[in-house]
Amino acid sequence: MTLPEWLQANGLDLPSRAEGIEAAIATGLMLAMLGAGTVAGRVAGPRFAGFWTRHAANHGELVAGRLCTITRYLTSAVLLAILSAAWRWSPWAQAPIGLALGVTAALAAVQMLRGLGLPRWMAWTAAAMLFVGLFSQAVGGLAPIIRVLEAIGFNIGTRRFSLMLLVTMLVTVVALYAVVRLANRVVEHWIAHARGLDPTQRLLGQKLASIAIVVAAFFFGTDLLEIDLTTFAIFSGGLGLAVGFGLQKTIGNLIAGIILLLDRSIKPGDVIALGQEIGWVNKIGVRAVSIVTRDGKEHLIPNENLMTQEVENWSYSDRNVRVRIPVRVSYDADLRLAQQLMLRAAAESPRVLKSPKPTIWLMSYGDYALEHEILAWISDPESGVGNVRSDVLNRLWWLFKEHDITLPYPQRDVHIRTAPHPPKDTPPPL
Repeated sequence: MTLPEWLQANGLDLPSRAEGIEAAIATGLMLAMLGAGTVAGRVAGPRFAGFWTRHAANHGELVAGRLCTITRYLTSAVLLAILSAAWRWSPWAQAPIGLALGVTAALAAVQMLRGLGLPRWMAWTAAAMLFVGLFSQAVGGLAPIIRVLEAIGFNIGTRRFSLMLLVTMLVTVVALYAVVRLANRVVEHWIAHARGLDPTQRLLGQKLASIAIVVAAFFFGTDLLEIDLTTFAIFSGGLGLAVGFGLQKTIGNLIAGIILLLDRSIKPGDVIALGQEIGWVNKIGVRAVSIVTRDGKEHLIPNENLMTQEVENWSYSDRNVRVRIPVRVSYDADLRLAQQLMLRAAAESPRVLKSPKPTIWLMSYGDYALEHEILAWISDPESGVGNVRSDVLNRLWWLFKEHDITLPYPQRDVHIRTAPHPPKDTPPPL
């Protein structure tokens, strides 16, 4: 079967001379729009990427590296949409324009959704739906496809559940999810660079803004899908029971985290002690607080535990921390010289503060040594305390060696006495 016979069998006619010329012109304009998109991606793409990096980029950013490609496809799609609406094209001329419009818009959507961190399957599914919708609209309208999708479904009461509703819900959810991710990144970047806020206020603002954006997206989505909120009455009752029984700890940790950020009793960067573990607060999350120790171990402590248990915060109101370094000196040493050397060793340590000055305390007269404590102040407890103690003791060792100050060691004096011999006439014991 030849092409004209196949077209006539499917109710299509060969294009006339005028329609062929119009299709050639439309194809040429379509190629020009694609070329303009390529130029825009190379020229304006890097500028958009720099703007995004300065105003919206976060850790692990993926959008900035894709903005050149997004600019290319999006520019071509906008120009093709203008071209499609600018003239009443014949079907033979509209087909290449619609095909190029659907492909470029779909590729732009994939790049944007993947850059925002959406899964690959979700991005390509949304792109496929966008391509079908735009191409169908260009070549003949969406009415036939909508009728088919509406026909496949079932009724529950007065509500019609069809494939069209499923597609609409899927597209709406994907679009709202992408908008929420984008809005969160922009707002978090803006709050993180606000000069009038301290780190705790920034973190609290970011969390409250994220919650507000999600709530606003939920109500907007329900309104867009025409979902009656009264249908959630039973669901809200079940959610209340779940919170009361199964999610009590989760909600408690969430509220405890917000309270910690509000009263600023524990904030990122603080050095805290929980039992025998000492570390600095890395992050206050929705469920737990991340604490990193000097060993590089990261502990996740539930927020509620920090609210109900005793916590030793070394940097709550003042970052200065006093380090106690015990030192023993023998009784036969020059006490004044030994104490001067202790002060010198502490003062020469790079992390020990000059003000307040280090001091020496004579704690007690021990069994075999004079027990002292070097009291030194530091302002960076997150860098550790043990290394300061080690540095001071190392310096003191060599100073004692230079000035012949001996270090004591345990010793005992043992006195041996010989018992007197009994008289010879003494009767032996029974």
